[in-house]
Amino acid sequence: MSVTVRDVEYVAKLARLEFTEEQKQKFTEDLNGILNYVEMLKEVDTDDVEISIGAYRVENALREDVVKDSFNRDSLLKNAPDSQDGFVKVPKVIE
Repeated sequence: MSVTVRDVEYVAKLARLEFTEEQKQKFTEDLNGILNYVEMLKEVDTDDVEISIGAYRVENALREDVVKDSFNRDSLLKNAPDSQDGFVKVPKVIE
């Protein structure tokens, strides 16, 4: 599969971009180079390669879950304009 100048013009039109003839030619060459490289990668034998999600293995990026003391609810609700039953009370907005 190869990219033609006509393909570049079509994609440019879809993206509402305008290029000079020189730029279209350059994009055509660049895209064909990328496709050629992908074809080369298809030839690599990967049968014995373990599947990986990323470039390096991360065992556990999360910290330990440790229970800590929290803020006192009553002292926090002192900052609220109005509260009821341990919650901030707000005006009704839906009928």
